[in-house]
Amino acid sequence: MTAPTATVVRALTESDAFLFHTLPDPGLVGRTLVGRTYATRRQGGEYRPDWTWVALREGRVVARAAWWGAPGDQEPHALDWFDFADGEAATATELLRTAPLYAEYDLLVPPGWRDLPAVRAAAQARIDAAEAAGMKLLVERFRYEWTVGHGLPDRPGRLDFRPEPDDEVVLDVLRRVGHGSLDAHTRHTAHEHGEEAAAREELDLLSRLPSPRSWWRLAHTPDGRVAGIQVPALNSAGACVGFIGVLPEHRGNGYAYELLAECTHQLAAEGATTIAAATDQHNHPMVAAFARAGYPVVQERINLV
Repeated sequence: MTAPTATVVRALTESDAFLFHTLPDPGLVGRTLVGRTYATRRQGGEYRPDWTWVALREGRVVARAAWWGAPGDQEPHALDWFDFADGEAATATELLRTAPLYAEYDLLVPPGWRDLPAVRAAAQARIDAAEAAGMKLLVERFRYEWTVGHGLPDRPGRLDFRPEPDDEVVLDVLRRVGHGSLDAHTRHTAHEHGEEAAAREELDLLSRLPSPRSWWRLAHTPDGRVAGIQVPALNSAGACVGFIGVLPEHRGNGYAYELLAECTHQLAAEGATTIAAATDQHNHPMVAAFARAGYPVVQERINLV
């Protein structure tokens, strides 16, 4: 009797990173939807071989996962790639259990993905395999993309936007914005580690973006009170809405739209012709603000932690 072929689960190396591309990708879900390809940093990409794990059988990749982190990160920030060959869901689950890497799984799907049978099956298979490895659904999000063809949104002019160079002042605003926030990531971090930790995590993420700190703006009411914060930003893909937040005492006044409109104008003035953004699907005030500002939904995101 022939012994069953063993499955080897291991990290890639720079010399065999090409193996990542030997698993066919139909492009239904995942990073291919936004034109991303896998490449190591030495190849001019964003990924580390030691943060890229594969399951091999007879030298063939049957499951793969690639975690992403910014240069200098000691731990990955997100699980960007996770897929597997037909019938290899259990192998993919074992891969996630074996790899000593932990980060949020960010699965990209097209708008209305549940109404597309092949796409829904591909997404659900990945979700099921990740959940079997111990992950859980955190939130589903909309991803938006504004372009100059949509036109600049109107500015109501009710708020005065001023730079604030003091990180401690910004931290206090982020802390107050986080109280009662509808954002699932903020609520998750606050539940696990407290509101202070959630605010500091947000400040750290914003500070690491490769855009000028001087772009950040606090919004003030005519009587001088701080109403919120908006952060125009750049990430590795281009211009983006880094953060929009309204203080609890000013919610219900439509200020989220005003912050977003100002952010859009500011980025456009810096030369941006395309601006990416995202929000939780259940965050109805922010969803309405994006619709009013002319930001169409171009993808959806499923986040598991």
